[in-house]
Amino acid sequence: MAPPAAGTRTAADVVTPEVAARLTRGVVGTGKTANHTPFTGEKLADLPESTPEDVATAFERARAAQESWARVPVRRRAAVLLRFHDLVLQRQAEVLDLIQLETGKARLHAHEEVQAVAVAARHYGRKAPSYLRPKGHTGVVPTLTKVTELRQPKGVVGQIAPWNYPFELSVGDALPAFAAGNAVVMKPDTETALTALWAREQLIEAGLPPEVWQVVIGDGPVVGPEVVKHADYVSFTGSTHTGREVAQSAAARLVGCSLELGGKNAMLVLHDADVEKAAAGAVRGCFSSAGQLCISIERLYVHESIADDFVRRFAARTKAMRLGSALAYGADMGSLVGERQLENVTRHVEEAVAKGARLVAGGRPRPDIGPLFYEPTILDGVEAPMAVCAEETFGPVVSVYRFSDEDEAVALANATPYGLNSSVWTKDGRRGRAVAARLRTGTVNVNESYAAGYGSVQSPMGGMGDSGLGRRHGSEGILKYTEAQTVAHQRIMPLAPAFGMDDEKYAAFMSLSLRAMKAFRLR
Repeated sequence: MAPPAAGTRTAADVVTPEVAARLTRGVVGTGKTANHTPFTGEKLADLPESTPEDVATAFERARAAQESWARVPVRRRAAVLLRFHDLVLQRQAEVLDLIQLETGKARLHAHEEVQAVAVAARHYGRKAPSYLRPKGHTGVVPTLTKVTELRQPKGVVGQIAPWNYPFELSVGDALPAFAAGNAVVMKPDTETALTALWAREQLIEAGLPPEVWQVVIGDGPVVGPEVVKHADYVSFTGSTHTGREVAQSAAARLVGCSLELGGKNAMLVLHDADVEKAAAGAVRGCFSSAGQLCISIERLYVHESIADDFVRRFAARTKAMRLGSALAYGADMGSLVGERQLENVTRHVEEAVAKGARLVAGGRPRPDIGPLFYEPTILDGVEAPMAVCAEETFGPVVSVYRFSDEDEAVALANATPYGLNSSVWTKDGRRGRAVAARLRTGTVNVNESYAAGYGSVQSPMGGMGDSGLGRRHGSEGILKYTEAQTVAHQRIMPLAPAFGMDDEKYAAFMSLSLRAMKAFRLR
């Protein structure tokens, strides 16, 4: 029988019992749970469910495997990432199906995850050896003191990954941890666990020892604290509320953590922006993955001189967007992921309209397409205390505001406890970069919404304020998974009286040495 045509395949065609059994092999779980697709609400697969005892077992296995993995030369560890990169691109159709089925997103938005993972695998596959290489430093007394900085792995990293980007925010964050010589115990969201498990299968084929990556599955309030309880370092992506709890638990154990949390991201369209390009960028920035993206745009600040023209063009593009659930390219936006997201989006829109905001586009659910679909929505005239004004919606809803000068725009954009991502649009690159430097966000994109900053993996990405702690990508994205160790080798004479010196002569010798080091501009 010929395989179904692209786009006509169903969940049952993709997630067969054999596929589910293969992917869940190795999960430490003695219970039973299941996940579902947002497209229809039907069950995708039965999954093992982990108890607190299962989590402890996973950490025991990971800890036993980590020591030998850490002894593997870093170039060989990095080579695993490069082979994984090739497998992901060769087999991307498989993971695109899983991402779509588990998150409900359009296929092009799912492909953003493939791109991000491939870029991270290539980057750390190439750069990990230089990031982690021993570094020599000037000792207390040059020549007499030889100092080397080493980077030792933390041990076992506990990772709690979210549902919205189940490929990129699971394996994408784990890759530098593995390259640094760590093991990982990961708790993916139950509803998107198959995507993370597919990534694990490919990484094992690429050469990662299976025990080095343990996966546990279960309810966040049950399994999450157990992961934090046993970890040597915690990587968390999720809500600000839960992130505070994770940080407190990690601090109580004196272990480090990195947290990417919520955002209420702003896009500034300056008076000299290319209005058509800005409108197209706003569609990407506001409605990718149905707005369920930590760095997506929820606040649009547009200069009053071009606001009407911008809103007209933006609304036209938004109203033309195609919603769909096919496992194929073509839809411009997919579904929300769950009832909670649909309820939150509906609440924000209905309350804003009831209090005087104007619907420019969208504003209604689309059960004719699927149970969790909601039209991409533009609101005008939003004011405090409307919930949508300050609360993170995490859905396909954006509010338009007008400003008169750049100082006002910067002040409005910064008037939030969040600080994850922002966007500036102008024909003058110098002006755009100058405005960007005044915005209190971890990444700022000029003439792009989020992809340029996020995709530039040599540079750090993360949040300020209530948007989190720490960074992914670049040197910070791998060094956070290590402990810095200083090895100081003293030679010829000790840092104490020697060669017949008494205390006074030793003090004079050291004083002379310190003056000389300053004169020679030693650091």
